[in-house]
Amino acid sequence: MPYLDDNERDDGTLRWGGLAGMAGSVLMLLVFGIVAAFVGMDPVGPEAAVTRFPDIRAARTVENSLYLVVLVLWVMHFLALRAALRPTSPAPARFGSALGVVGLVVLAAGALPHVATAPISDLYHAPGATPEDQATLVLVWQATQGIFDALLVTGLVIVPMGIVALGLAMPAAPGFGRRVGRIIVALGAVGLASAAASLVEVSSLGVLGVLALVVFHLVLGWKVHRLARAPRPAARA
Repeated sequence: MPYLDDNERDDGTLRWGGLAGMAGSVLMLLVFGIVAAFVGMDPVGPEAAVTRFPDIRAARTVENSLYLVVLVLWVMHFLALRAALRPTSPAPARFGSALGVVGLVVLAAGALPHVATAPISDLYHAPGATPEDQATLVLVWQATQGIFDALLVTGLVIVPMGIVALGLAMPAAPGFGRRVGRIIVALGAVGLASAAASLVEVSSLGVLGVLALVVFHLVLGWKVHRLARAPRPAARA
């Protein structure tokens, strides 16, 4: 397999990584649509969540599975961004992509909460479950959901840090430039602010971080894909 040094461009990685970024964002919008159409607003209180789960179990399964696919596609996009920015800004490109991938891995670890909560729901709704059993299961549900919420917030803190680093790498990169770099840094800052709000339990602002990720991967996915089709720079003597 041929070796690519830091000054060479891997058009295949850029092409497929850019497509992956755009596809992930489109798929994430589909996830939002599924939630709005079939899940709706979260019920108030853990007991209401357990009681309602059988009615939305199929929708949650589809939602969470598509969400995991989104994260995998976005990992590919971060790797493509590293390849695109490495020739001109190797350090921020490497650190930014590494932070982005680590954050997405943390998000992926909490992407399938229904795998853990479905058995709890089954026990809660079992014919022989007593009120005491159900009260205990509600507490177990709440503790389990808390673990997945912690993974979500942690991932949403780490990924924007990577976005900011990648934005700092863009002013010197052909096909990106100073203006794009500033926009990406601003998106990363929005994501960090949203994650900070989630840390103090202002959860309604947490969605801004997810939307910032959608915009980031959609816009830069298109730019990276176009960069793969641009003429290669002339070889240096």
